Amino acid sequence: MKKSLIFKLFPILVLTLFTVFGFKSTTDSSSYKCMIQMTNYTGEGAYVVISLMNPDGNYEKTLYILGDDEEWYHDIASWWSFYGKKRSNIDAITGATLSGGERSISIIKIDNDKIDAGYKIRFETAVEDKEYYKDDIEFELTSETVKSKVDGKGYIRYIRMMPQ
Repeated sequence: MKKSLIFKLFPILVLTLFTVFGFKSTTDSSSYKCMIQMTNYTGEGAYVVISLMNPDGNYEKTLYILGDDEEWYHDIASWWSFYGKKRSNIDAITGATLSGGERSISIIKIDNDKIDAGYKIRFETAVEDKEYYKDDIEFELTSETVKSKVDGKGYIRYIRMMPQ
């Protein structure tokens, strides 16, 4: 009798364990339109990397990359020291480089628990045979800054973000 009870309860136990531990919990994230307006510089298109920086100032995640030729990623020196060591798949959508005066509108996803928690967004830029800007734009990720315009210091004139 005990054996038949065990055989009846075993599938229920397995199903319960699968249900509890089998599904990966997901973090809620939001999508943001991010418009990048470049300055009127001359030369090749700029590689732009948008990264999420943790409260300690270290790279957490690559959010977006503009520039699809991996041969030049090492020119984005600070980000490359983060990404190049791991050489994992880039966890961002890759688009074309941006030339002087151009603009691009991209959709980036940011986990909601990163907002108002000390995280920052960094925009790094590099142009072949020209300067590299580690923090062309860097700002704290708050509920206000995800709806704002921020001026750049290098190849980026400004970025504008807005919730989608």
